[in-house]
Amino acid sequence: MTKKVAFSAKPQPTNTAGANADQWVTSKREGKGERMKRLTFDVPASLHARIKSQCALRGVKMNEAITGLLEKHFPTDS
Repeated sequence: MTKKVAFSAKPQPTNTAGANADQWVTSKREGKGERMKRLTFDVPASLHARIKSQCALRGVKMNEAITGLLEKHFPTDS
């Protein structure tokens, strides 16, 4: 006995941001319209958990908190 299963067509994204991850990342802008760049680095799991939990408690996105720390450590006037 052979059973045939029909699959429906892949749903199309409802917005252009979901269509292409690279376009979505490129479309993200900071307040001044500055182009954004992705930064990837590894941290110990325990540090990641501390960052994530503290950001959740403070209601801050991890990206915002880490960017703020980097801005303090690497000021534009230096």
